[in-house]
Amino acid sequence: MQASTRSPLAPFALLLGLCGSWCLPAVAQELARSEAAAAPTPAATETRIGLIYRPELAPSSYDAEAAPEDEGVAGARMAIKDNNTTGRFTKQTYALDEIALDATKSPVDAARELTGRGIKFLVLALPADAVLAVADAVKGEGVTVFNVAAPDDRLRGVDCRRNVFHVLPSRAMQTDALAQFFTLMRWRKMFLITGPQDGDRLYAEAFKNSARKFNLKITAEKPWTFGPLAKARGDTPTRSEAMVFTRGVDYDLAIVADEANDWGDYVPFRTVDPRPVAGTQGLIATTWHPTLETWGAAQAQNRFRRQAGRLMRPLDYQAWAAVRSIGEAATQKKTADPAVLAPYFADPAFSLPAYKGVSLTYRPWDHQLRQPVIVVQPKAMVSVAPEQGFTHQRTPLDTLGIDLPETTCKFL
Repeated sequence: MQASTRSPLAPFALLLGLCGSWCLPAVAQELARSEAAAAPTPAATETRIGLIYRPELAPSSYDAEAAPEDEGVAGARMAIKDNNTTGRFTKQTYALDEIALDATKSPVDAARELTGRGIKFLVLALPADAVLAVADAVKGEGVTVFNVAAPDDRLRGVDCRRNVFHVLPSRAMQTDALAQFFTLMRWRKMFLITGPQDGDRLYAEAFKNSARKFNLKITAEKPWTFGPLAKARGDTPTRSEAMVFTRGVDYDLAIVADEANDWGDYVPFRTVDPRPVAGTQGLIATTWHPTLETWGAAQAQNRFRRQAGRLMRPLDYQAWAAVRSIGEAATQKKTADPAVLAPYFADPAFSLPAYKGVSLTYRPWDHQLRQPVIVVQPKAMVSVAPEQGFTHQRTPLDTLGIDLPETTCKFL
């Protein structure tokens, strides 16, 4: 019997033929993983990456959308595996040192503990003030910080830091993505509803800036004063008041600013007039969603589910992209030397394949990761920003967020 001569590359060639060039990152990962299984393990240089996060408290009662305990952490762990797959051929290995903050430990103490172990790359899934505290504490020590959870525009503006890179889109990028889609759909009149939290106010400010930028009109603006009705159990006296909250307003679209998810989900289908809802609930702008499956994302979704036992969430993707940025930069520069990699992240030559259809880069003026932002409703992807027709002298990606002429960032 004649021995089979089928090439071991045949399955990958078939995958590439089916989904085209956008599958190249996924095909490369799977090919490297296949080759790694048979290749000898060379002596390698280890790069340790620190992850600092504060786990979400378990809800006191049932919450179908409660954040998993390993949110963000699972994405970073998958990225470590991806880095090690590539690193096998470049004689580099990677490990993740995780610190989950409790009431007794501050972010700065955790950062000091990690840098004391010689770690030069820190991934922070923390609020803005904690990011700034850590960045200032390790300033001048050759430590690079990746912000994966704080969308605050001030971190990319007046409070920017040279040693901090921002993986998740800023609020300005999120609201610009929505505003581009509204412009495309010719929805011009907005009714802005703002919650009581600081994050709600900041999101509303970002949307107002986006409305001016893309010539949308805010025809009415009201504060939400009915409490967390989206989390309420049973009926309450305020429900009837909330149902007539939108009466007498002329608008095409209701924009909700509720970053805490307290009440925004209560608004859809409860407006007096039939109008769509967008913003922090309803139609949203985000980095990742379970329905994203183009550009090789389906392979990443399946791989994450196998490893974590759940769906990949935006924070998982953002932590993954931060850790992969380190591995990709080390591969491109052929060194894991932190002194070489730190300036390279902002170099136009750096690029990160990240299941978004284009390679991603960091803006040199504020260290924000340029990336397409997906516009989704709960069960489907609706669009991808930047939308067609929005052009820019460098890249259409710079139509999202704060551009170079507008930046207030002066690195400290």
